[in-house]
Parts: sequence; C-alpha cells; structure tokens
Amino acid sequence: MALLPWHNIQTVLLDMDGTLLDLHFDNQFWLEHIPQKLALKHGKSLQQCRQEMRDSCAKVQGQIQWYCLDYWAEQLDLDIVEAKHEIAHLIRLRPDTLPFLDALRANKKKVVLVTNAHPGSLSLKVEKTQLDEHIDELISTHQFGVTKESQLLWQQLQVHLNFDPAKTLFVDDSQVILDAAKEYGIAYTLGITNPDSKMPENKLHGHVTTNDYLRLLDDII
Repeated sequence: MALLPWHNIQTVLLDMDGTLLDLHFDNQFWLEHIPQKLALKHGKSLQQCRQEMRDSCAKVQGQIQWYCLDYWAEQLDLDIVEAKHEIAHLIRLRPDTLPFLDALRANKKKVVLVTNAHPGSLSLKVEKTQLDEHIDELISTHQFGVTKESQLLWQQLQVHLNFDPAKTLFVDDSQVILDAAKEYGIAYTLGITNPDSKMPENKLHGHVTTNDYLRLLDDII
C-alpha cells in the first residue's frame, strides 16, 4: 500500500538540509568547526565554546536569526561564509535524493525547495550539488522575513506559489516545522527520520515518515 496518495498530489514542497542534503555538514559546521574557530580565537577550551554555541543557538532557535549568516557573523565576529567554504567538501546530497526528485518531475509534480537556509548557504549548496537542475523553484524563507515555523510564512508562500493546500505534500525532517505545515492546512506531510547520515534516526510523531525515498518511487504517479 502506498504511503501517500500520489494521484491527489500536485505540488511538492521540500526542505533542503536533512531532507535533500545530508545534515552532517551543518551539524559538523555549527557544533564542531565553529566552536574550534572560536576556541582558537579566544583561547578557550573547545568544550566551553561548544556549550556557548549551543546556548547562543537556543536563544534564537526557530527565528530567522537562527538561520542568518549575517547575524552569526556579527554575533561571533567571524567570517561565516569563508568558514563554510573551509569544510564545503562535506556538502553532499542524500543518495536517494536525485531519483526521488527526478521521479516527481517525470510525473508532472511541481517541485519547490523551501528552505530556512540563508541565501548564502543556499547558493553554496547549489554550487556544490547542482540541486537547482532537478527543482522547479528555489525559495529561501529569508525573502519573506519569517521561517517555516511561522504561520505567516505559509500564508505568504501560498500567495507566492498559488498552491492548493489540499493537493500539496510538504517534506521536512523537523517535528516543529512539519507540525506548522499541518496546522496551516497542508494535506500531506512526510517526515525524514535520518537527516544526518552519521547520527541515529529521529522519531517523528503525527506524520507519515520514511528513511529512504527509493521506497516511494514505484508509487509516484
């Protein structure tokens, strides 16, 4: 039995980090690479800088600042874009991403990337993966000034894309964001339980879930 009623889905909205791309890059960047740079800069222990970075992130989690490279560059007094380039070799697509995207487009679904990532992050990741060649439109929520956690974003997104919520699928790896999409009225949600290939799987509640898009391919129509 198919996980999703593909015959009724016209638009597929997709998160990027952890959903199409391996989240290992982002976790490594914020939880290891940046604390290492801060430890060198300030002469502190790596453990102390890791904890300070976690505390700083917690203060703005879910807000646009959490995803904003300009905000972090100012807060940390670091060139965040340059730091991302230093470990950009870790940016990679999930192995099941391209077959999934290509199957969606082959079956005439409108495929749109909707990421909270800053345009600078989006640009770097597109450069490294050529993700744009497999997607109809790329959207950073920074252009709307609010994140996917906010109902205001979903209102603006619907106006921008003119999608029918009753015929839309949203795919993400975040419980909070999946819940926000469902609250807005997106009929179909799909949660990704293995966003980081180096970490154990997550549990997501109240949504259809998968850890492998390849299991969906035969059902897409």
